[in-house]
Amino acid sequence: QVQLVESGGGLVQAGGSLRLSCAASGRTFSSYNMGWFRQAPGKERKFVAAISWSGGSTYYADSVKGRFTISRDNAKNTVYLQMTSLKPEDTAVYYCTATVRTGDLSRMAYDYWGQGTQVTVSS
Repeated sequence: QVQLVESGGGLVQAGGSLRLSCAASGRTFSSYNMGWFRQAPGKERKFVAAISWSGGSTYYADSVKGRFTISRDNAKNTVYLQMTSLKPEDTAVYYCTATVRTGDLSRMAYDYWGQGTQVTVSS
């Protein structure tokens, strides 16, 4: 099992940047494929980005491609989401997620979820 704790959310103006972090417990972090999802008020949770266990592969939702970057540091058991050129429509609770399943990052199913961190982008 793995426990995930997100941090780094906050209030930022449109056009600004934020970096989210997700700290994972356990000694097998490097075995997990990791992802970020987000959920806006009144809407369903949506995929944002994913990264393979090695960091060698990444995948992004079209809505964030070119603006967000997912990365990981397996020595620190941490995955990051660097968000730039933020827009009001990026406002949501952002969730970190993990899985030991293998397969296509674009169709990955996740088993473990963090509690989320709020990102609010003002216009």
